[in-house]
Amino acid sequence: MAEFLQQLINGLAVGSLYGLIAVGYTMVFGIIGMVNFAHGDLFMLSAVIAFVLFLILITLLGVTSIIVSLLIVLLIGMVLTSLWNWAIERIAYRPLRGSFRLAPLISAIGISLALSNFVQIEQGADSKAIPNSINQALSAKFEIWNELTPDGHTIDATLSLKHIMVFVITAILLAIFWYLVTKTSLGRAQRACEQDRKMAALVGVNVDRTISITFIMGAALASVAGLMFLIFYGSVNFHDGFVPGVKAFTAAVLGGIGSLPGAVIGGILIGLMEKLWEGSFNGDVAAYRDVAVFSVLAITLIFMPQGLLGRPEVEKV
Repeated sequence: MAEFLQQLINGLAVGSLYGLIAVGYTMVFGIIGMVNFAHGDLFMLSAVIAFVLFLILITLLGVTSIIVSLLIVLLIGMVLTSLWNWAIERIAYRPLRGSFRLAPLISAIGISLALSNFVQIEQGADSKAIPNSINQALSAKFEIWNELTPDGHTIDATLSLKHIMVFVITAILLAIFWYLVTKTSLGRAQRACEQDRKMAALVGVNVDRTISITFIMGAALASVAGLMFLIFYGSVNFHDGFVPGVKAFTAAVLGGIGSLPGAVIGGILIGLMEKLWEGSFNGDVAAYRDVAVFSVLAITLIFMPQGLLGRPEVEKV
């Protein structure tokens, strides 16, 4: 029971990270119908930005408060990552918006490679670990279950501050962004652009500004996910954006692309499947967790092409 609970906690935490990244995919696709394959590497870039900011604050400026450091890194990281994504949208995507459908996709793949290689050149190919003071402060654990095995050993299920941070921040951000999309004028403009950009422009919606803001919102969420990833795993590498990015896109599709709650639910489901598979098998079988995850996705889409919470696509004539 203790091992199951521990894998359940780990799966929820990892799935929440996937969900935060997936929201960026689903927001962009919902409005302009484009899969931003550079979003995973933007997430990786945000983790690297957080790493650099931690070094500046703790090593150079001597900031000792963990809470102050986290808040500063969170805010500055969101601003810098949002500026990056705003520039990417203006330079690489907006000029291609009216072109054939493969052009933005090719541009997105190019941006993805450019971001990955930029980080590799600037920071090196080695993994970058956060300062030990932060890692130790956030590694405090709370025992929630323990049991005695037949051979006399004790197995514990623990909840760490890292887990709590991921859970709380994911829930708060999902609530904030759901409110923005469903209850504000910006959200109405986004939904109008999703339905028909030309008609939205005719009724006074600034389509270019709405799309830019959507990219900024997605980047802000990716920045938070990057910070949580750095804290959760303790290090970041230039290739850490690919696999989480693909899984986050899978989460967006599984939950129903275009649905914010669906993206988070899809991410949590993928995280749970991944960790429960690892906990259920050993050795080479455990290494097939990604195969199991994507197999479940394929089966789901065969019977539910729109995903769990997605709406059936209506063809305009």
